[in-house]
Amino acid sequence: MKKNILVALFLLVFLVSPIVLPELFADAPPDPGGDPTGGNPVGGGSPIGGGLILMLSFGIAYATRKLFKNK
Repeated sequence: MKKNILVALFLLVFLVSPIVLPELFADAPPDPGGDPTGGNPVGGGSPIGGGLILMLSFGIAYATRKLFKNK
């Protein structure tokens, strides 16, 4: 029984390693863009305003629902 578990583990490692190993040697990530000394911020000036308003409104709606459900 112990031998079967070891053989299965051995096969699993050798079947998964060709999938995992190339990911370890991937290229470096690209330059995020922007100018760190001024001008555009690093990251390209991605807008977060719409997402922030959405998240806050859903949070308020969830909290209101929980308050009314508990009462």
